[in-house]
Amino acid sequence: MDLESLMERLFPVQDEDLDYESVYEVLLQLYLNPIDINRASAETLAASYLLAPRQITNLIAYRVKYGSLISLYELQAVPGFDLKTIDQILPFLTLGSGTSNQTQPFWKRVVNEKQAYIILRNRRTWETRKGFTPADTSSTGRISNRYLGDPNELYMRFRIQHARDFSLGITLDKDPGEQFIWDRKTARYGFNFFSFHFTKYYLGKWKTIALGDFQAQFGQGLVFGAGYSLGKGAETVPTVRRSSVGILPYTAAMEFGFFRGAGLTYQSGNWQSSLITSYAPRDGRAASSLDTLSSEDLIISSFNQSGLHRTQSELSTKNQFKELSLGGNIQYSASSGKLQTGANYLFTRFDHPWVKRPTLYNQYDFSGQSNSVGSFYMNYNWKNFFLFGESALSQSGGSGNVIGFVSSLSKQLDLSFLWRKYDKDFHSFYANSFAESTRSANEQGVYLGIQIKPVSKWKINAYYDFFRFPWLKYRLYAPSKGYEWLGRISYQPTRNLIAFFQIREEQKDRNLSDSGEPALPYQIRPLNKINGLLSLENHVSKSFFFRSRILFSRVNFNDQESSGFMVLQDAQYSFNKFRLTGRVALFDTDDYDTRLYAFENNVLWTFSIPAFAGQGMRYYLLTQYQINPQITAYFRFSRTSYTDRETISSGLQEIDGSRQTETALLVRCMLHR
Repeated sequence: MDLESLMERLFPVQDEDLDYESVYEVLLQLYLNPIDINRASAETLAASYLLAPRQITNLIAYRVKYGSLISLYELQAVPGFDLKTIDQILPFLTLGSGTSNQTQPFWKRVVNEKQAYIILRNRRTWETRKGFTPADTSSTGRISNRYLGDPNELYMRFRIQHARDFSLGITLDKDPGEQFIWDRKTARYGFNFFSFHFTKYYLGKWKTIALGDFQAQFGQGLVFGAGYSLGKGAETVPTVRRSSVGILPYTAAMEFGFFRGAGLTYQSGNWQSSLITSYAPRDGRAASSLDTLSSEDLIISSFNQSGLHRTQSELSTKNQFKELSLGGNIQYSASSGKLQTGANYLFTRFDHPWVKRPTLYNQYDFSGQSNSVGSFYMNYNWKNFFLFGESALSQSGGSGNVIGFVSSLSKQLDLSFLWRKYDKDFHSFYANSFAESTRSANEQGVYLGIQIKPVSKWKINAYYDFFRFPWLKYRLYAPSKGYEWLGRISYQPTRNLIAFFQIREEQKDRNLSDSGEPALPYQIRPLNKINGLLSLENHVSKSFFFRSRILFSRVNFNDQESSGFMVLQDAQYSFNKFRLTGRVALFDTDDYDTRLYAFENNVLWTFSIPAFAGQGMRYYLLTQYQINPQITAYFRFSRTSYTDRETISSGLQEIDGSRQTETALLVRCMLHR
């Protein structure tokens, strides 16, 4: 299974600098734990985004009528499952419960588990950024700011897991510019970030016992959103709906958005209840509410969610505050698998009040020391309709609401619909529901998605989303509205050849000027953006494939039009124990607004969709070599050469030159054969 191609279709189609890697990490863990086809509920099957509602309904009806499947290839007898579908989903399915080795003592199972590995990764930019140059002294005698550490990014992961039994892991990370140092005062123990988790599944009636770092996802993500949301993408129908996958181990290297403590899920019959307790350090900048500097008078002026501690200023924000979280979930699932309903609650308290610098647009944002939010949600499977919804209320009185459905109207037609309304004073720190904005607040909208398969070789995907922002936003000092639509036509005449054309238009309001705090009324204008993509991919043989793409963009703002384009050629060749993947690309955009995002292959379990603006060339070569059955090495060399500039980036990230060269080296060692 080409997991990267699947991820690319599922990922949001957005222009913001999203943390794609953390989203990829959560999805990867879901796919690396195969679904038991004989025990999975409709909710579990829907969470995989692999099957249409009609296929899920038919599969459950088949199991009820004929009993458990004796072979995965028996799926051919289930209505709606053709060989193409079966071939795509086989890597993610299993027939057994995944717990056949539980007759052995637990720690013996851990020691003997085959899914045990260590990953070591190094990434680096080889041109010298300004932050790594010697500090100079200004005319006032002030020494300029510089990075404290070296330009290497270091990452290590150790993990042992067995589906439906246990997961044990450690993640260590140091970003470029951070020091590799042992300093207990700043909680740096060599690596800058340390994460640990231990999760045990199905211990008696305890469905999940999670210790260390973990996430939670229940309902549609208004209270517990597990740190990611797929939202709008090329898969226009299934990704609008969230699934209650419960408590998950946290394995990413992002330094926020997770719980640290204990998460428990107890199941009794059709009922399950979950308890979440967390006490975690958070990065933030302190300020004094009075003239004194005593700890009692400190307030949180801002949180640092970048996870970067490269300079003295950034390091001063590390672990400055503590966050206490107490929450829970209670859920009922009907024996028929058609109904699921539940309630969520989360209380959060900081050890100091969080008080933002007041501005015109943030007066309804959270301010204080504690917050609570609760919700009620329900999912119902009626024929080929998956109905879902969640309604939440925060301590401020603001509410968040989501309601929608995903449906298979026929073998050829799938449809999705979602309506959402988030008040401007709705506060939920771990929410990650369907939204145009990065936060589930100050937004109203309606989404409609459709997928049509007129014949076996053709597929049409489309969506339209209309949204409003009733209150002001950052750099948008007036209520605003916008829309977005996408169309994609795919053609796959054979298993090895696929072509598609995709076009997307988005219109949002933007301030006419970004200078200063405005005096109302403020001038805003619509910014219209169109992006297109033409792709052809051909697997010539088992050892060779190529992919050609043309990307283009056009932006119109305040009667000023700009454009951009990019052409790229990919190729991959496998022989013996080697696999080589390469790309050459040319790009030319008028400005940053017309930047183009292009998915790139990377080392194992590393995901990247960089943005390209200006004029230049991009190329990379990725090598994979299996040293022996236990050890596999990956090396990636990439370079971007610009023809329209003599410096790259700005501030401490500035490179004095027209090219940027990056390498990545990863080694995975399986601990057992």
